[in-house]
Amino acid sequence: MKNKKSIKNKDKSIKKNQKLGQTKNSAKLVLFIFGIGPLIGIAIFLYSNGFFNSPNM
Repeated sequence: MKNKKSIKNKDKSIKKNQKLGQTKNSAKLVLFIFGIGPLIGIAIFLYSNGFFNSPNM
């Protein structure tokens, strides 16, 4: 009886780990998009306003 229960518990824990792995990956993706996206947007905005051009004297 204990062997069957331990096998079932292992199966459940494996399934939970797979679901957890998927949520970790999606969380990393969301953090990457919302972390890098604004930086790219700010860089494009600054470049379009001439922030990175050398000043004329």
